Amino acid sequence: MRPLVIALVAVLLAGGCSTPRREKITVACGAGEPWCAMMVKRFSDATGVEADFVRLSSGQALERIKEAGARQEFDVWHGGPADSYVAAKAQGLLAPYESGKAGEIRPGWADPDHTWSGVYAGVLAFCNNTRELAKRGLRPIRSWRDLLDERLRGGVALAHPATSGTAYTALWTQVELSGGDQDAALAYLRALHANVPEYSSSGGAAAVRAAKREAAVGVVFSHDCVAAQEQGYPDLEVTFPQEGTGYELGGLAVLAGAHDPDSARRYVDWALSGAAQRLGPLVKFYALPTNTGVPAHSKAADPAAVKLVPYDVEVAGNAKRALVDRFSREIAAP
Repeated sequence: MRPLVIALVAVLLAGGCSTPRREKITVACGAGEPWCAMMVKRFSDATGVEADFVRLSSGQALERIKEAGARQEFDVWHGGPADSYVAAKAQGLLAPYESGKAGEIRPGWADPDHTWSGVYAGVLAFCNNTRELAKRGLRPIRSWRDLLDERLRGGVALAHPATSGTAYTALWTQVELSGGDQDAALAYLRALHANVPEYSSSGGAAAVRAAKREAAVGVVFSHDCVAAQEQGYPDLEVTFPQEGTGYELGGLAVLAGAHDPDSARRYVDWALSGAAQRLGPLVKFYALPTNTGVPAHSKAADPAAVKLVPYDVEVAGNAKRALVDRFSREIAAP
């Protein structure tokens, strides 16, 4: 009997009774937690693929993905400004994938090499707490120059560009407004530093601080301020810098070294679809969709009514590491 038993065990171990590998992905998610949670749940509901997420600001996500190396902990990166995806592409951290939905995305809002695609767009704005500003003798801020007013000492909420894509968008906006002069952009932020009591790790936190009157004004994407308004903070008012403002193109990519690349690609297909891009308003996320079949929500920023700087995602992404290092050395450590 012993040889027979051994033979039977060998057959079973060879695969006759092996348990099928369960499909599961983990998403590094760079948008707000309610949006991230909804996205992975709706994807699982639609496909049967199990999914979870870790909420990380874009700088944090880039560092985690880079440090993981061959032992990658994520399959997909979803959300957060695309300049971080450009930086990741340059470091070989993204896996090229041309989705069947790529043709539905607005022209110019995706990487021509198909390593990442835009899934939403958001416009940089000021999130004003009108009550707190009035206490300081100020009206809602409508100019980058007015943000330097000494009456705003300790009253400006801003994240750190080493960890926050929102903050890097603000930094690169100053580069664009300075005609590409990085020294001039850093000089502006050095002057603004006196009004910033601390730099948060997440850009969305600036809207929360303004909402709770911990700051008089936050530098955020407009949809983050609108979401805070709808959470019961009526003193908030969204304004846009009259000199011009930058914008984010929220990214999406399959990561090199993904544990389940097939399911990761299915996630990308789903996230680019019109059905997925209609979901944002359900969790008060009013960014602009990139799928041409999805109309912008009435509460989304209207690019035609806002003066935008010529924000080149590729140039901004390639300059990110060196420029952020300079900010950290010359203005504020992360």
